[in-house]
Amino acid sequence: MKTQDFLTMLDERFPKSLSAPWDNDGIMYLSPNLTDISRVLVSLDPTLSALNYAKQGNFDLLLTHHPMIFRPVKALCGGSAVQNRIITALRENVSIISLHTRLDAADGGVNDALADRLGLTVIGKFGDEECEGIGRICAIEEKMTLAELTALVKEKLGCDSVRYTGRKDAVLGTAALCGGDGKSMIAPAMESGADLLITGDAGYNISEAAAEDGFYVIEAGHWHTEAPICETVAKLLREHGIYAKVFENCPYGNL
Repeated sequence: MKTQDFLTMLDERFPKSLSAPWDNDGIMYLSPNLTDISRVLVSLDPTLSALNYAKQGNFDLLLTHHPMIFRPVKALCGGSAVQNRIITALRENVSIISLHTRLDAADGGVNDALADRLGLTVIGKFGDEECEGIGRICAIEEKMTLAELTALVKEKLGCDSVRYTGRKDAVLGTAALCGGDGKSMIAPAMESGADLLITGDAGYNISEAAAEDGFYVIEAGHWHTEAPICETVAKLLREHGIYAKVFENCPYGNL
């Protein structure tokens, strides 16, 4: 596929209009020599290992969820992970595109992929003022307790451990989903009428306060709640005749 056709395809499928106003997504670096794209490596993060794998595997492009450049970079002298990634991409001429919040909000995006992995049926959307429609509301067709749902999340996402906040015997019928960092989505999820929020990270204080109000939180880890989207994106690329491989490198675990 010609590079411009590839960019057009991505923009049509995951339009920039869905990006949060504070986000920095899109093209991180595009090689001036890149005229055709036939091999794409899909990764949640633009890590050094992903960049090196893309170079060694002769991939035309690294497509990630999280941006390689998110906050301003004032120097390129090495010494930090972000600087080293940028230097490596330029030195090795590895093109990178990051989709971030537009991939969160898009139909079939991060939170739809999470719902699908958990076997939950999406019945609506929710969000805040800056990220309207980014989260998903799902029906728990066979009601279960918080403890039972937490165990299900752990099994389906392959987590070493999952944290829940609230009464473990509370019976749940509706779940709000927001992969990744979901602490800002607790209030909108409560307002949506859901019984709990399933997310990656939320934090103790805000989750504890929500539980006191009868709203519960399951935290399954940032990587685990967003990783399912990588295979979804890879499948989309394959449908367009592109060879796509998922690079899996979860950066954390539990002992």
